Amino acid sequence: MSETRRKLTTIFCADVQDYTRLMGADEEGTLAALKRCREAMGRLIESHGGRVVNTWGDGLIADFPSVVEAVRAAVDTQNELAGFNARRPEDGRMLFRIGINLGDVIVEDDDIYGDGVNIAARLQASASAGGIVISSTVYDQVRNKVAVGFEFLGPLMVKNVDEGVPSYAVKIGDAKDETPPPQRPAPAQPQPAAQIADASAHPGRRRLFAVLGVIAAVLIGINLLSWQGVFWARFPVLALAVVAAFAWNRNQTLFNRKITSLAIVALGIVGINLFTWTGQFWAVWPILGIAAVMGLRWSMRR
Repeated sequence: MSETRRKLTTIFCADVQDYTRLMGADEEGTLAALKRCREAMGRLIESHGGRVVNTWGDGLIADFPSVVEAVRAAVDTQNELAGFNARRPEDGRMLFRIGINLGDVIVEDDDIYGDGVNIAARLQASASAGGIVISSTVYDQVRNKVAVGFEFLGPLMVKNVDEGVPSYAVKIGDAKDETPPPQRPAPAQPQPAAQIADASAHPGRRRLFAVLGVIAAVLIGINLLSWQGVFWARFPVLALAVVAAFAWNRNQTLFNRKITSLAIVALGIVGINLFTWTGQFWAVWPILGIAAVMGLRWSMRR
């Protein structure tokens, strides 16, 4: 019979950004690169006193008795993998996302379960490619002990957890000052670590775009079929376009996401101004305010 117990531990969760695309482009080469990266990660985890709990597909979960060593292992991993990827073509780079949480977990045999694992998986899923996101419980332990910077990302909502989990992005070297995207919550019920991989999947975003497109088409169709000289569908269609833009901005890597969010708001205001045109371009004032905020945001980047 399996032995079940609880322990407080640091959970380290990692997976590969765009793994499905990489496999579709070069299956054998991707598997070889994954093996090499995973061996390097395992070596660094072990050297910092950690233990690889489980691996699945492109994912890995480890735990550490020391919070500081877990973060150091993550930083060393991303630095070493950055050197590995520098020698690869840009569209073939294997970029890992890492999430770290300090929490109470259920231990059964060699596996770990529970909300502590779910939170680590959710943090990992919200990290940018090549980035690290940690919970506030980790931050409180390492903020004065590890030679890296941190950026507060705000509360991260996790199923089965009543309140949002405050999270921080770890700033490695000259990493860009940008907020990693919030994504789909981790599973609600305690699960084996190997099953947490689903937390990093993103089919919901594609479905959202499809649903928004269908709703917009239906609204325009209703407007045209009941035409009375007013194109009222323009307002809900504009709102749907803004929602789609924010959904796209969650995971894009071309621009700073916070600045892009402000730009989306500005374009939405311009759209409202044009759709309600009375001869005055009043949108220039809120846009000027947004531009000032964007300028301050840019000038204060680290």
